[in-house]
Amino acid sequence: MTARIKRVFTFQSGAYFNSAMYMNLYTVDINFLVETESIIEQNIALERIKYFLSECLEHSILIHDVETAQIKKYQEAELKLCTLPEEPYDQIIGIMLILKLNAITENKLTINEIAITSRLSDEIYCIHSVDENIGPFTESGWWHDNSPKINTLKANKTKKIVKLVKPINDWDELDLGWGIIKKEKSIGSSEVVFATFDSKTDK
Repeated sequence: MTARIKRVFTFQSGAYFNSAMYMNLYTVDINFLVETESIIEQNIALERIKYFLSECLEHSILIHDVETAQIKKYQEAELKLCTLPEEPYDQIIGIMLILKLNAITENKLTINEIAITSRLSDEIYCIHSVDENIGPFTESGWWHDNSPKINTLKANKTKKIVKLVKPINDWDELDLGWGIIKKEKSIGSSEVVFATFDSKTDK
């Protein structure tokens, strides 16, 4: 059985292109298919998405991975970097999100369509579906990885100027693994997904 749900998220990040960095506010409208009947798994999958957008991408700098000199400068400042195989225009970020979010939800939820807009794009939406050509993202990269990572950069060995974030590379560290939750503590939210299932059963 499948159910369809929808949610809108926002996050603010820097976007580096044309030799300049611009702060940008993104709005992402996501359509999901619920692939599991477990409410716990549905909620964990949704919490993973919320964490990725609000803790990983929020206040990061989106940058083309060929900008090695600028990446080095940002690393020296210990800033969060999200490296991409193209310049960080909205349509590129949308393709990255549909791949990464499907990877981290691990078939508990399927993101079948994303519409993304931003302040810099004058609120024009770019719409992407799971069946579209993913262009440069066919190459192996962190966007196919089910962890919270947003780059594959090696740790900077130079003098640290400021430390903004401790990277987390495993969902178990956040109590967002798929094992049966035996702890009494919350997984991060009391939110419950109420899903209405179609009467038709897929075969």
